[in-house]
Amino acid sequence: MSYQYYVLKDSYFQNLYIFVTGIDMEKEWKIVIKNKSSLFRFNLKEIWKYRDLCFTFVKKNYTTMYKQTILGPLYMILAPLLTSGVFTLIFGSIAGISTDGTPQFLFYMAGNMMWSFFAGCMGDNMNILGNNAYIMGKVYFPRLIIPISSIITKIFKFIFELFMFFIFCFVFIARGSEVNFNIMLLALPLFMIQLALLGLGIGMIISSLTVKYKDLGVIAGFGMKIWMYVSPVIYPVSGLEGGLKVLAMCNPVAPVIEATRYAFFGHGMLLTPYLILSVTVTIIIFMTGLILFNKVEKDFIDTI
Repeated sequence: MSYQYYVLKDSYFQNLYIFVTGIDMEKEWKIVIKNKSSLFRFNLKEIWKYRDLCFTFVKKNYTTMYKQTILGPLYMILAPLLTSGVFTLIFGSIAGISTDGTPQFLFYMAGNMMWSFFAGCMGDNMNILGNNAYIMGKVYFPRLIIPISSIITKIFKFIFELFMFFIFCFVFIARGSEVNFNIMLLALPLFMIQLALLGLGIGMIISSLTVKYKDLGVIAGFGMKIWMYVSPVIYPVSGLEGGLKVLAMCNPVAPVIEATRYAFFGHGMLLTPYLILSVTVTIIIFMTGLILFNKVEKDFIDTI
């Protein structure tokens, strides 16, 4: 049986160890743990080696999410249905906001499904370092495993909600409502990945900064609630005019939600320039989050 030994590399103690024992640690031991020499070194190969740990965290996330609850996993069904129902009542029936001819319940369910996925990816990672300091300070593993496991958890939840959404679509189709699925549905996995990377990037940026600035997490939580109402979750962008429409589409989440609705219903704004802008902003934010996280995770345990 093969064993792996781990040691924190320090040149002074390494030389002392070689002098006393005559054993070179780098030659005798398979893995040497040391501080990353570059902010752009993400050790993807090492993360792959810890994939079993990643799925262990995914299992833990689901266990803790529904542990000691009355309805358990049924909340995955009730939460989007209740939210979409409330939106339909308040913004559709009472406020009378247009849904571009799309059945109101499906319109709000589609927007809420995409926003909830993005907000979940961002919210779960906004304090990822602080919430997991108890385990990060005791044992070594690639720190990116935790935010990655959080994203995988949200992806499974999103797939379940998407399946439920399609069931309601077919119910409305059977009742004679207009639901025009089109070829853009093939791009849905890409939209999901983009929102996941955007949420992960913002979450890691905030988590890295809250190590030093504790109140930033509260401000970010409040800002996320406002962000939902300036995103086209409860209204179509087509209902806006002039500069307000351009401003709304500069929101990196807006083109994705609009493109998703277009894929589902054939209604919505599918503007390639704004999608390209959204992807560009996502890449920049994600890379910034990775670099900041890479920088802070080395010694955050001494600060937090």
